[in-house]
Amino acid sequence: MSVEVCWDTEAEQPPARLAAWRSMNAVVRGEKEEWLGLFASDGVIEDPVGPSMFDPDGKGHHGRAGISAFWELTIGKVERFEFTIRDSFVAGSEVANYGTITTFLPGGYRVDTEGVYVYRVNEAGLVTSMRAFWETERAMATARQVG
Repeated sequence: MSVEVCWDTEAEQPPARLAAWRSMNAVVRGEKEEWLGLFASDGVIEDPVGPSMFDPDGKGHHGRAGISAFWELTIGKVERFEFTIRDSFVAGSEVANYGTITTFLPGGYRVDTEGVYVYRVNEAGLVTSMRAFWETERAMATARQVG
């Protein structure tokens, strides 16, 4: 089942906001190669920022190989995504989106991850940095079995 990204903004967007939307849309559709193509070759993902179960050293996932491995470790294990962006702030080459990422996991579990998701793009509109500010404990507290 495909779910569209909820986005309550005007059609024409600054490059950083457009890159964020394209990223979310590719994730929702499970399009790994399309998603990887949105990142600069030296891009980095910190999701969440700091040490976590996905990044014990808290140094981020660097370059296409690191970002691809991040997909396999996280995105690739989720059955379905829903993104709800409640607000979005563009400044220069960056956008900070506030909202909730809802993940549907194997075994019928749902987790709602509320946070701030910051994307930086280069002159070509490719993502050089994606930093997600969310708290593991808060997200896990929303875990519940559905369906």
